[in-house]
Amino acid sequence: MPLVNAAKGIALHIGVLLSVTASVLFAVMYFYTTRLSPLTGEEIFGWRMLLTFPFATLLMWRFGDWPLAAGMFRKMLTAPRMLLVLLATSSLLAIQIWLFMWAPLHGRALQVSLGYFLLPLTMVLSGWVCYGERPSGLERAAIVFAAAGVGNELYQVGSLSWETMLVALGYPAYFLLRKKHGMAHLTGLWFEMGLMMPVAAWFVLQRPDVLATFQHRPTLLLMIPVLGLISAAALACYIVSSRYLTLTLFGLLGYVEPVLLVCVALVLGESIAPQQWPTYMSIWAAVVMLATGGLRHALAGRR
Repeated sequence: MPLVNAAKGIALHIGVLLSVTASVLFAVMYFYTTRLSPLTGEEIFGWRMLLTFPFATLLMWRFGDWPLAAGMFRKMLTAPRMLLVLLATSSLLAIQIWLFMWAPLHGRALQVSLGYFLLPLTMVLSGWVCYGERPSGLERAAIVFAAAGVGNELYQVGSLSWETMLVALGYPAYFLLRKKHGMAHLTGLWFEMGLMMPVAAWFVLQRPDVLATFQHRPTLLLMIPVLGLISAAALACYIVSSRYLTLTLFGLLGYVEPVLLVCVALVLGESIAPQQWPTYMSIWAAVVMLATGGLRHALAGRR
């Protein structure tokens, strides 16, 4: 028994380390995109996907997921509706990945990070509405605080930014579709990325002077592969950490990323306007409540 407990403890520490590392790498990539000029957000998206997909394929081989992939492929042949679902989830994910690459280049990193802060709340609401999952007392309080923050933003600006709305509402739609059709696994992600390849290639090749770009800035020949390396390492850490951690703890550690994204936005020169502080403070308080509730649940599960 002591050996079993020790092994579980080691697995827990490895999972936490990998999850935090994934969040740090995603934040590094958020900043790194601003150093890839003159590439546009679309071109960076294309290069990232083209360089990450082969690594995702290696992960599939490493985890022995090819039988599951073969089963999904047969299902698509017998039920074409599955292909339509994959096209939908692939499109939803591609839009999010593109936005992640585009926002730092256009001074919209804070708006995207706010969407990631709102995401846990919209996920709770999605579970409540779509699956009848009753939120706990802390989750209800978190929803109230988040609503207050959104209300302040609506009062000050008249609307939430489209970037914030796209993250906060787009990801729940993506995850709900995946869950409903049994695609919440690496194989589903691999198929989605595979469907993105033609679009990614088109974004890379649409510039008529691709070679001239590299001649003008030769350092891109090194910097673009580094982008792929960061993206692949982040994906690997994220996927492997999910296999070491409970779902609750895995979800809690997901709050690390938006905090780091805000830090990146501030480093890039963006700032939170005085009238926006009530919005951020309310939503951050809501996230703390969700994290507290999740931590209690995790600790209760270990007893």
